[in-house]
Amino acid sequence: RVRNLEVSIIGIPKTIDNDILYIDQSFGFQTAFSEAVRAIVSANTEAVSAPDCVGLVKVMGRDSGFIACAAALAMSDVNYVFIPEVPFDLDGPRGFLEHLRARMEKRRHAVVLVAEGAGQNFFKGANADHDASGNVKYRDIGLYFKDRIASYFKSLNKEVNIKYIDPSYMVRSIPPNALDSIYSLMLAQNAVHAAMSGRTEMVVGLRHNELVHLPMTLIAKGRKRVDPKDKLWFSVLEATGQPAQFSACTCSA
Repeated sequence: RVRNLEVSIIGIPKTIDNDILYIDQSFGFQTAFSEAVRAIVSANTEAVSAPDCVGLVKVMGRDSGFIACAAALAMSDVNYVFIPEVPFDLDGPRGFLEHLRARMEKRRHAVVLVAEGAGQNFFKGANADHDASGNVKYRDIGLYFKDRIASYFKSLNKEVNIKYIDPSYMVRSIPPNALDSIYSLMLAQNAVHAAMSGRTEMVVGLRHNELVHLPMTLIAKGRKRVDPKDKLWFSVLEATGQPAQFSACTCSA
């Protein structure tokens, strides 16, 4: 408008975190959680191959835990999933560490999956730094988990073997799988059609299994996140068998 140019601005949903409002799936998401599954398979192999072993995997997901949830459902050997949307405690009689201790005594192994944005409340006052894009630099929750698990079992004089896997950008940088390739092509085709029809300031995306046009102002109002009261998280809880809440207290609230 300022330049008085006949140029359309059409967006496509690009983020492996799958956190764009009103869009069912961003391209790259399927490829990302499929690659994350490979890391989980390795962690599970390590965990069951040695006594008293914990396979710990950290995956991407700054503010939304969709990759962790989808990967856990695709690889049902995961025993614990931690995402940014669900607060949790490590300590206390109903905290994660005590639950892990009980599981290790019974099963001698465990697989733990944690999204990178989970548990940032444990680093109070440490998230003051920002990157070049203005995003808060998150602390490494994976290494924090590793250290806390090790120190907790050491305090109990119990041996635990921790295998920590951080696939990092391997999840994001691999070639797309067939479904993501098809989806990307359909997005590109529909973006061109939208532009040629005169539309602008909109995003092409999948909603209710249909490719639709959504205003950029609409999807920029927030971030899509996992709803702890929705079926996705309930499916994760059922698949892992973990408690709905890890709390430091014994109260029922």
